[in-house]
Amino acid sequence: MASGFRKNQVAVSTLFQVCVWWTLALYYGATFGQEVEARAYSNAPIGLNFASAGIAQASSGSYTLTSEVTSFTHILDINGQSGKISLIIPYAELTGSKNVNSQTINASTNGFSDPVLKASINLYGAPALDSEEFKSYQQDLIVGASLNASIPWGSYSNQQLINVGANRWFIQPGVGASQAIGPWRLELEGAATIFTSNTSYIGSNTFSENPIYSTQTHVIYYFPSTAWLSIDTTYFIGGQAFVNGTPINGSQENWRFGSTFSYPIDKHNAIRLSASTGISSRTNNSFDLLGLSWQYRWGPGL
Repeated sequence: MASGFRKNQVAVSTLFQVCVWWTLALYYGATFGQEVEARAYSNAPIGLNFASAGIAQASSGSYTLTSEVTSFTHILDINGQSGKISLIIPYAELTGSKNVNSQTINASTNGFSDPVLKASINLYGAPALDSEEFKSYQQDLIVGASLNASIPWGSYSNQQLINVGANRWFIQPGVGASQAIGPWRLELEGAATIFTSNTSYIGSNTFSENPIYSTQTHVIYYFPSTAWLSIDTTYFIGGQAFVNGTPINGSQENWRFGSTFSYPIDKHNAIRLSASTGISSRTNNSFDLLGLSWQYRWGPGL
């Protein structure tokens, strides 16, 4: 199997970037598939719950990844400050083809992808409040921290080059701040994504990856109806990959630009539209993404 891997190393390195950045598109955002995530650090009444379901589609060249994602979020009191915990469960379908050395490589796979657990705590500026107390809350500066992790339960076969499951863990610690200026919110976030190794990559090979470091900025405007619109930018660097200790690509680098619009239907329901695109990529790993989701919220005071 190792010799077979070496014969196909060109194909592996060509398709690797597609795999990595579709994984980013699928996992690194709360808006069901967008890694550019606004409002990661904000305040909400304790006990409030959010459930959402949506669909997102990422495309890169002739490849298309469609993901249907459900998520659940609960707001809780953590030592007097508000925090939240979320579970994200994605299902994905991947189709496409690519010519490598005059040979067409087809990709078609589907199944449940790795679920993601997300936890965050506001360290300053977002006190734990019930629904009545929250009515008089006015945001100023919020500072928070987060920890996200994937669980390698998704569909995976070591006989396939491309899978919707990664067969490895990642953990992603992060910090961020949100400053209110009238109806505007200015946000800045930073994170590091650390990966374990996949020891069953195309047989019994070992796939490993250096950490990916990212920063995000968001400019958000709140309308009087409580609808909001965000303009988002993110930057990723790192993620050089290895098979059996041998590099198969260089360090990744990507600038992305996106926007999200959330519109409340009533006090329980809201719809959300999101889009993002690569605006600069040093390693040809850009993709375009569109998403639509429905969110339902319930809890004390609603």
